[in-house]
Amino acid sequence: MNKVIAQGAEAILIKQGNKLVKERIKKNYRHPILDEKLRKLRTRKEAKLLNSVSFSPNFISSDDKKMTIEMEFIDGKLIKNILDDLTKKQQQEICKKIAKNIEELHSKNIIHGDLTTSNMILKKDKVYFIDFGLGYNSDKIEDKAVDLKLLKQALDSKHYKHSSFLFNEILKNYNIKEVKERLKKVEQRGRYKRKK
Repeated sequence: MNKVIAQGAEAILIKQGNKLVKERIKKNYRHPILDEKLRKLRTRKEAKLLNSVSFSPNFISSDDKKMTIEMEFIDGKLIKNILDDLTKKQQQEICKKIAKNIEELHSKNIIHGDLTTSNMILKKDKVYFIDFGLGYNSDKIEDKAVDLKLLKQALDSKHYKHSSFLFNEILKNYNIKEVKERLKKVEQRGRYKRKK
């Protein structure tokens, strides 16, 4: 039985048994030819990224005529819904896994582009990253640092009671030194802009 489980600005998510189908939605405000080109490009790119990492749902197939991606349905808990209620030790464990996932992405020159706890699922002690719709390939240290900065902002927003602790735990377990160094500069730029 098909069941729509989520609808965002970019796509509809449909559960079909143990599969998940992501279907990119037409944007009527865009020129039809441009819209089709963009959706096709993003569908192909996301399918390729899903196929590149070991902690995303297993990629099954994609169809750039229907603008769909079929993948494994991960039946776990969204980290955004459980993180605040865990013990410090449990939070540390999850942060360690998140850090290792991000480190693997960045080592492969993959930028997730939307690192939030809404896009992370915990299932049987494994943290899965989902929704690579804003993801892309880049070897730039700056892009990797900005990826981390966006995660920090997401934690500040959604998990503000524990955000400093959580982010510090992630940084402690993320071992790409030059990205951490660049993150300091990215954060300073942000502070400077706010003062003006």
